[in-house]
Amino acid sequence: MNATQPHPHKTDLTVTHVLAELLERLEHSAVPVGAEQYRSVVLHLVSELGDVEPGVALGALLDTHPAAAELYENVNYQYAGLCRSALDASLAAEQQAKEAIEKAMKPSTPQTKEDPNHGKS
Repeated sequence: MNATQPHPHKTDLTVTHVLAELLERLEHSAVPVGAEQYRSVVLHLVSELGDVEPGVALGALLDTHPAAAELYENVNYQYAGLCRSALDASLAAEQQAKEAIEKAMKPSTPQTKEDPNHGKS
């Protein structure tokens, strides 16, 4: 009988850290970055993020590398949604959207200017 062994997670985040740093540099580059280069870094980082041990060390890395954190959320969205997004910011955005929708749905009433001479002779 062949028992499947669980895939061991990596605890050394050196490669993940280097890729996260590189992605941050690409994100903030003043010089245009080639699509293939960007895609290559992202795909390598996705692969690394899939292999690393979840925990405090990974959380600290993602806290200091926003682009990698966003990528991590997108890759894991089906399991945890936007698990790393600040709740207050999400709630505020939802409230603003709700208010904008309500405002757009209200019928606009035409503004009529009152004639200052109306009813006066």
